[in-house]
Amino acid sequence: MSAPKDGWVSSFSFLLFCASSIPTWGSASLLQELSPQEYFSSLQAGRASLAYFSHNVSPGAQPFLEQIGNSAEALQDYGISVVKVNCPKEDVSRYCGKENALRKAYLFRGNVLIREFPTDALFDVNSIVANVLFALLFNEVKYVETLADLQNIENTLKGRSNMVFAYVPATGTAEHRAVMEVAFVYGTVHQFVLTTEATLLKDTGNDEPDVSSARLLFCHCQQATDLAQPCRRTAMEQALTMLNIHRHLKLMGAPLVTEVAEDPEKVSTVHLQLGLPLVFILSQKETYEADKRTAEFVAWQLLGKAGVALLSRDLVDLNILLRSNVALKTPDEGVPIKYLVLEDTDEVITLVEDKNKVEQIQEEDEEEEEDEEEKENNNQDIQDDQVVEAISRDKKRELPLEQILVLTEETFHSTLLDSARTVVLFYASWEAVSLAVLRSYTEVADLLKGTQGVLLSRVNCWDWPGVCTKENVTQFPTIRIYEKGERSVMYNGMWGTEELTSFIMLSRVSCPLKLATIEEAEGYLRGEFPSELSSYHHTSVLGVFSTATSEAREAFKEAGNILSGHVTMGMYFEDDALALSRKYAVSPPALLLARSGGQSVEGITLSKQSAQDMVQMIRYELLEVFPEITVQNLPRYLELRKPFLILFSDGVIGQMESEEMLKLAKGRPWQAFVACWLNLKKTPVGRGVLKTYFATTPSLPVLVWVNLHAGGQVFKFPSEQAIAEMNILSWLEKLKAGLEIPSSTLSEEDWKPPLPAYDFLQMMETAVPELPPHTSHRRGDVPERCPPESPGGDTAVQEEPSLETKAEKVGSPGRDLRGTAPRLAAREKQGKRHSEL
Repeated sequence: MSAPKDGWVSSFSFLLFCASSIPTWGSASLLQELSPQEYFSSLQAGRASLAYFSHNVSPGAQPFLEQIGNSAEALQDYGISVVKVNCPKEDVSRYCGKENALRKAYLFRGNVLIREFPTDALFDVNSIVANVLFALLFNEVKYVETLADLQNIENTLKGRSNMVFAYVPATGTAEHRAVMEVAFVYGTVHQFVLTTEATLLKDTGNDEPDVSSARLLFCHCQQATDLAQPCRRTAMEQALTMLNIHRHLKLMGAPLVTEVAEDPEKVSTVHLQLGLPLVFILSQKETYEADKRTAEFVAWQLLGKAGVALLSRDLVDLNILLRSNVALKTPDEGVPIKYLVLEDTDEVITLVEDKNKVEQIQEEDEEEEEDEEEKENNNQDIQDDQVVEAISRDKKRELPLEQILVLTEETFHSTLLDSARTVVLFYASWEAVSLAVLRSYTEVADLLKGTQGVLLSRVNCWDWPGVCTKENVTQFPTIRIYEKGERSVMYNGMWGTEELTSFIMLSRVSCPLKLATIEEAEGYLRGEFPSELSSYHHTSVLGVFSTATSEAREAFKEAGNILSGHVTMGMYFEDDALALSRKYAVSPPALLLARSGGQSVEGITLSKQSAQDMVQMIRYELLEVFPEITVQNLPRYLELRKPFLILFSDGVIGQMESEEMLKLAKGRPWQAFVACWLNLKKTPVGRGVLKTYFATTPSLPVLVWVNLHAGGQVFKFPSEQAIAEMNILSWLEKLKAGLEIPSSTLSEEDWKPPLPAYDFLQMMETAVPELPPHTSHRRGDVPERCPPESPGGDTAVQEEPSLETKAEKVGSPGRDLRGTAPRLAAREKQGKRHSEL
C-alpha cells in the first residue's frame, strides 16, 4: 500500500477510536460495585482503576456518582475500570474508615495508589476523564507555569522530538479532556506540554490572546539544533476537540514540501484528504534550488492551512505548466485545478487565506479591558511570603540569561574541566528564593561581562536532579566556584549582587596567596598586589611565619581554604619574615590586617594555632569597631551573641556622636557588647524595629540597649543627657546594677513562618524501597501541592511518579497534578495557601 493510503487508513482508524470514545447515553452502566475485599483482590498489575469508597450514599454524593458512572464507558476505552466500593459499616480501614477519605476518589495502577482526587474536582465526565488521564500520563504531559520552564523543555527536545503545547483556561474542561485523550495516543510520538497560565500565551507569540479560549501550538523542535533559536510554532486555529487536534497533528506530521512528478490531477496528499487545498510551486531544473527554498517558505506560512508541493515541469509533459508558476488544487470533487501566474509569495499566501480567513480584529478598548481584568484576577492570591509575593508580582519580566551558560547532565563535567574557574548556581526553577537569586545572578553576569577566567553557569536541579545529587547540593539555591573541575568553594553569604560579585572576584585569587619578597608583601598590604584586586576595596590579611612555625603555617593554609572568596589572605614565610613582623611590632606567627588600602596596618600575634581558631579570629578581627548595621551585615554581628548598643539616626550621625561612640567602642567594655548605629534612611526597616521596641517612635537620634539573647529587655538612654562616653558608661553601670526600668521586653516566641515549609528535597527524591513513604504537610482537605514537573530529568525520575505508595499502606497519594486539580479543590482556601510559581 502507498504512503498516502497508509496515512488515510491511520486517520480512519483514529476516527473509529474517537467515535467509540463518545459516550452512548442510555446504555448499560459499566460502573462496577464491589466490596473492599473483592476490589483489592481483583486489581491486576499494570491495569488502572478509579475507585470511590462509600458507606451509604448521601443525597449530596448522588450527582457525583451519576457523573462517575457516566464516565465509566469513556475510561474503559483507555483500559481504566471504574468501581464503586461499598464499605461495610464496621469497616474502619484507611479508605472506608475516615470521613474525609469518603470525599475522595482514588486512582490505582495495579495495587499502587497513583493519585487521590477530591470529589469536587471531578464534577462531570470531562473533568473525570481529563484528570485521570493527566495523572496516568505523567511523563507524556508536562505542566508549565513560566516561560523559562517552557524554554527548558524546548531546549531538551531540540534535535530529538517535537512538542505539542496546549493552553486551557482551566483544568477539567472539555478542551483539557481532548488534549489528554490525544496525548494518550500520541504521547510516545510528541512531548505534550500543558498550561493554564494566560500570560504564557502572549509569551509564545500571541500579542492579543483571548485567554477565555483554549489554544494549541505545535512546536517543531525536532528540526531545531541551535539552542539560541526557539522552535518554530504552528497554531491550531480550530476549536480544541479531539478530532481537530488529531487532524492538526496529522498535518504537522506530513512532509513540509512534497516533491511530485506526475499529473497534478492524480496527486493526493494528507492535506486533500483532510479537506485542505494543495498549492503547487512549478519548478524546472535550472531554478530547482531557488524554487525549493520558495516552496519551503510558502509551506511554513501556510502550515496547517494548505499543503505545498514542488512540481517539476521537466518531468510532467503538460503545456499549461509552461505558462504558469503556481497551481491550486482544492479538495472539492469536480473542481478543476487552477493554474496561475503570480508575482510573489504574498499572492500565493493570500490565495489560500482569503478563502479561509476568519475575522481577527476586535475593538481595542474591549481587548485592553479584558486583559486588565485577567491580570487582576491572576493576582488575587494572598501571598504568605514576601519573596514569593515579589517573584509572583514581577513574574512577567523576562530575565536576561544570555550570559549565563545552562549546564545539563551531559555538559556539566566537561564544562568544569574546560574552564579555569566556573561559577555554578544550583537552583530550582519553581522555588521563589531561587528565582530571586537568579535575578541577582544576572546582574552579576552583567557586571563581570568580559572578565577573563570566570564562567558563570547554572543548573536547574528540577531538570537535572542527578547532577545536584552527585554534587551533594542539599539546599536551594547554592552557589559554588569550581577550579578546573576539582576543588570547589561554596558561597554562604548574602544573596545581593554586590556580595555575590565580591565573592567571585575574591575567589579568583589563591587563598592564601604565597608572597615571595618583602616588596610583594608590602604591596599586598597596600592593596596593590595582586593586580586584579588593585581597584577593589577590601581588607587584606597577611600571615607572617618563620621557618620554625610550620604547624601554624599549615593551619593558616587550611583557614584560607575555608575563607576563600570571603577574605583576601596572603602568606609570607621567607627567611626575612622576622624583619617584616618587627616593623609592625609583632613576632611570628602573626597576622597583619591592612584596612583602607594599607592606610592602617594592625599586627596581631597568633596565640592559637588550629585552623578553626584562626578562622574565628580572622572573622572577628575583620568586624568593624563601630559598624553601621545593615540588613546585609546584621547576621555577622548577631553571631557574636552579645548585647547591642544601637544608635538609631535619621541619616548620617553627627561628628560629635560618632567620635564619642567610637571612643566607647574602642574602650575597655568593647568585648562585652556591640556598639553600632543604624541609618533609618538607608535601612528603613529600622523604623519597624523601633515600633517594636517602643509604643510610639521616639525622637531621633536615640540610643538603645537590647540583649536579644538573654531576656530581650530594651532600655532607652535618657534623652535629656548628651551622647557622650562618660554619660553612656555611667548609664551602663546602672543597667548592670538593675537600677533602670526597661522600656519594653521582647517576646520569647519564635519567629515562625505562617505556614509549614515544603520539604522540597523530599518532593524531588525518587522513591526507593528502603525509605519510608513521605507524609506531606496538609491543611484541611487540600491535597498536597507539588511544584510543576520540568522536563529533561533523570530517567529514573521520569518513569513513574516519585511518591507512589502501595494501596494497602498508609502514606502520601503521590504527586499532585502539578498545580492543576489541587487548584480546583482549594478554591475556598486560596487566601491561605502557598502560591505556586
